[in-house]
Amino acid sequence: MNKLKMHSPNLTQENIAKIRELFPGCVTEAQGEDGQLTLAVDFDQLKQELSDSIVEGPQERYHLNWPGKREALLTANAPIAKTLRPCREESVDFDATKNLFIEGDNLEALKLLQETYLGKVKMIYIDPPYNTGKDFIYEDDFSENAEDFLKRSNQKNEEGLRLVSNTESNGRFHSDWLSMIYPRLKLARSLLSDDGVIFISNDDSEIHNMRKVCDEVFGENNFIANFIWEKRTNRENRKVVSYRHDNVLCYCKQKGEERPLKQLPMNEKALANYKNPDNDPRGPWKSDPATAQSGHGTKSQFYDLMAPNGKVHKLESGRCWLYTESSMKEAIKDNRIWFGKDGNGVPRVKTYLDAKERGLTPESILFARDASTNEVAKNCLKELFGGVAVFDTPKPVELVKLFLQLSCSKGLVIDFFSGSAATAHAVMQLNAEDGGNRKFIMVQLPELCDEKSEAFKAGYKTIAEMSKERIRRAGKKILEGDSHKDWNRDVGFRVLKIDSSNMADVYYSPDAVQQDLLSAQANNIKEGRTPEDLLFQVLLDWGVDLSLPIRRETIQGKTVFLVSDAPCDLVACFDDGVNEALVRELAALAPLRVVFRDTGFASDAVKINVEQIFKQLSPGTEVKAL
Repeated sequence: MNKLKMHSPNLTQENIAKIRELFPGCVTEAQGEDGQLTLAVDFDQLKQELSDSIVEGPQERYHLNWPGKREALLTANAPIAKTLRPCREESVDFDATKNLFIEGDNLEALKLLQETYLGKVKMIYIDPPYNTGKDFIYEDDFSENAEDFLKRSNQKNEEGLRLVSNTESNGRFHSDWLSMIYPRLKLARSLLSDDGVIFISNDDSEIHNMRKVCDEVFGENNFIANFIWEKRTNRENRKVVSYRHDNVLCYCKQKGEERPLKQLPMNEKALANYKNPDNDPRGPWKSDPATAQSGHGTKSQFYDLMAPNGKVHKLESGRCWLYTESSMKEAIKDNRIWFGKDGNGVPRVKTYLDAKERGLTPESILFARDASTNEVAKNCLKELFGGVAVFDTPKPVELVKLFLQLSCSKGLVIDFFSGSAATAHAVMQLNAEDGGNRKFIMVQLPELCDEKSEAFKAGYKTIAEMSKERIRRAGKKILEGDSHKDWNRDVGFRVLKIDSSNMADVYYSPDAVQQDLLSAQANNIKEGRTPEDLLFQVLLDWGVDLSLPIRRETIQGKTVFLVSDAPCDLVACFDDGVNEALVRELAALAPLRVVFRDTGFASDAVKINVEQIFKQLSPGTEVKAL
């Protein structure tokens, strides 16, 4: 019987078959033999993508580089032997919710999510450290190869509090920040669906480097916009320049024929422009200019236009008609050109409210009136927490809601720098307003709160604790308000915490166990790990959705987990004494997958017969042990 590997995938091996698609950073500018610049494969960079050790490459080429880049790439690709352990007591509606809150290092979380959510995420929003000289960044270990990394992550139960202050006096000020963000973006890209988009907040301190990193990770041609968000409306007089804005970079996974971003729903002000003064049977409309700049016009777009009343309209200098003369005549005949109530007005084109393209094209400047401000967000959060200012500069729910409206009405949304959990709040709020079916995954390190902060004084020891409490309070408040009739009312979340593997050392390196120690290593499960702990590691290893409903039933006197409705995606039994009667009853359920403990069978004969029983009763079931 095949065993589950029980560690995250080794991305290096998976990268080989997808070079161009997965590694846009490997296509760069290089100088050819004729001295001309041309696009070429960066083989040094490609070698690094496909290697589990650091590869040196001195070739001159146009690319972003910094001390530690290759080590950061190695870290992104290295597997880890970690798991996600469920925490029911901190969750809300654990059995039914589709939302997840992962507590732990986001680099490890992104690795653990690779197999389950590869290519399935519609939208990512992150607000990473800005690198102002005061921020804390993740201190990743770049000194190991893949094998060492795997061993260490299995044998060492780290605290996870790996934050260091990145001061400007540090000789690697920019390099450390780049080494932190680079592997996380690479892993995030692989999670995005082909039509997925990512929004990244940043200020001017690293926006130039962030843009270059994103060009390499996502591909320069997949850049959509740098949104300028008016984060404050008051002037800051203490500084040389009053910075009232933040940047929000937007990239897509893969530009196709469809718009990478949706149009924004019309607000009341926009809808007020649509009227029907001539009782057009096609419904309300607004008028738009019938001319365009002449630079892109053809000969057929330059003519004198005659209105139905005989009045001749001539073009202004530098303009051309929107349509050719024949098309314009057809539009006039079809009453799609408006000449004013008296017929003497400047010709304008009718745009109907029920036209195919209904909505507002997003603009690159996001004003505070539409996307709110940090100060408003802080006060709203303060009100939610009974007057306690738990976060200093939270992102506004309205800002994230706007990005959600631009990207998806359903599907998975991830924020792996959760912070104040504004993204989770925005997902629940917008679902309640428009009946959408978005679900979220939040990732937050249990970063310690400053003991002098109001949050610490209010009893919150870590940022993760505050994030979870914000979601609980926001969800309760949203349920109390009005909501869309189609909303599923899901304001819950499953808390999963990153921890060392549930499997003992012998599971990963059985050859290293001495003969006289075998009796003590008979059980390959770590002491203190529950059956539900094992279940979630199996879900990760097999790539099964972590938000599927889970039922616990007693069958033949044994505890059995059934994941999703029949036919189950997974059936698991981790009890000892599994006999053929139980195996046959589970086979009758015809699940897609079934898993047992390798040492859990009543006898060797039962273990040998398991696969044969499933071949007879449920040949489509994949059978494995751990």
